Amino acid sequence: MKIQKYNGITIALLALGLTGAAQAANVPEGTSLAATQELVRSNGNEPASLDPHKVESDVEFNIISDLFDGLVAVKGDGSIEPRLAQSWENKDNTVWTFHLRPGIVWSDGSTITAQDIVWSWQRLVSPATGSPYASYPGNMHMVNAADIAQGKKSPDTLGVKALDDTTLEVTLTQPTSSFLAMLAHPSLVPLDKVLIGRYGDKWVKPEHFVGSGAYSLSQWVVNERIVAERNPHYWDNAKTVINKVTYLPIRSEASDVNRYKAGEVDIVYTLPINQFSQLQKTLGSEVNVSPQLATYYYEFNTTRAPFNDVRVRRALNMALDKDIIAEKVLGQGQSPAWVFSQPEIGGVKLHGPDYASWPLDKRLAEAKKLLAEAGFSESHPLTFNLLYNTSESHQRIAIAAVSMWKKNLGVEAKLQNQEWKTMLDAMHTGNFDVVRYAWIADYDDASTFLNTFRTGDSENTTKYSNPDYDGALRDAAKVQDSAQRASDYQKAEDLLGRDVPAIPVYHYVRTHLVKPWVGGFTPDRLGYYYTKDMFIKKH
Repeated sequence: MKIQKYNGITIALLALGLTGAAQAANVPEGTSLAATQELVRSNGNEPASLDPHKVESDVEFNIISDLFDGLVAVKGDGSIEPRLAQSWENKDNTVWTFHLRPGIVWSDGSTITAQDIVWSWQRLVSPATGSPYASYPGNMHMVNAADIAQGKKSPDTLGVKALDDTTLEVTLTQPTSSFLAMLAHPSLVPLDKVLIGRYGDKWVKPEHFVGSGAYSLSQWVVNERIVAERNPHYWDNAKTVINKVTYLPIRSEASDVNRYKAGEVDIVYTLPINQFSQLQKTLGSEVNVSPQLATYYYEFNTTRAPFNDVRVRRALNMALDKDIIAEKVLGQGQSPAWVFSQPEIGGVKLHGPDYASWPLDKRLAEAKKLLAEAGFSESHPLTFNLLYNTSESHQRIAIAAVSMWKKNLGVEAKLQNQEWKTMLDAMHTGNFDVVRYAWIADYDDASTFLNTFRTGDSENTTKYSNPDYDGALRDAAKVQDSAQRASDYQKAEDLLGRDVPAIPVYHYVRTHLVKPWVGGFTPDRLGYYYTKDMFIKKH
């Protein structure tokens, strides 16, 4: 999942899943609860949409994960938990049959059926929908999914069918080791066909909205707040404690902290880099830092000169002092990145290219040589625009990167910032040179990161294409043996280290401010925390 903000903080979906960790509110015995169970959480930005098929980042999925349930979720220990599906079985790990929970209904009380799921998944992969996650079912190896997303087959040929109102059958072209974990992703929640048919894109307005989660949308004031209220029809409503949640689209990290200090916010979305140490001193345990499966990187438009030249891309990667960025510019626990996934993920260990271990002066000498070979010199310097979405933290990191490239290579990079929605559009239309990007794991496996560089993937906005790379990922998906899967993933990472369609900069941690009276705040490894798991203590 794309990360909207920056930082050593972000939001995700866990995986092997971790997309929907689900324990419900667990109030310790003897805890006194507040009479008013309402939560205010900042959300970093205004959502592009709340249609699960039209979005791609933490900004939207944070809210969507409160408003919708999927067939399954992933618990903190990595095990799969039943949600809308009560049970399932499979044949040869390729034909999966899911039995829906009896009596599940939408937030308006009408019945959720297996046919709703079939229609929703067909809508997701249909080119007419234009979903950023259209490639996702193909990466799960659902029958015909990849061809449908590329416009080669009709959506009704997708390998999913309703055997009856409560039974769903999913057919894969090959066993997929992380299938159940991937199934927990928010793009695969069921949507109401009748509602969308009636209202089109306006179905997400509060007056029309129908969902399947613990909360239902009640108010949306653009650029001010989104409010959701407890859904009494939710199948697990008895375990929900908080009655109302408000999400604030606060773009400025400094403003976010100020509103927290003023008592207007219970959970801060992200901490400003330059205030982190001071906040630790003054607020102590209210500063929450946790690990996260997420990587920050700068993405090249590989179809645009001079970034269609691998020598230029590799030179810029080699000339970036990532240790300085992680330890000095950020300094919240982030680590320098030389792989795109994670050094340890899904039970495997991965390493960066050989040049990652070189001394900086050796890397710089090689980078200068590569740029010279590509035709750039002091009299003819490399120039380009570095695009990032508006944020103090993104700006600080970009300034550091640009100054390093200038000092080390004589490169003239110009900073360019846009609002979140505008930048997303620029990325998907190829209107950029180099752009700030980040990915949060959708599940606990390297493929969640690596699939975004596959040929034709709907999230592959670099337009990188390498048949050997695609083959390594196909091979990895087939095997259950972790050692062989690690070998396949390492081959893919080695190719990215050689071809550099993007520059991995650092691996994340998540940082928040959390009021002492908020109970049940437990971000998973993807960075998600769910309102239904929380409660407000008497204070």
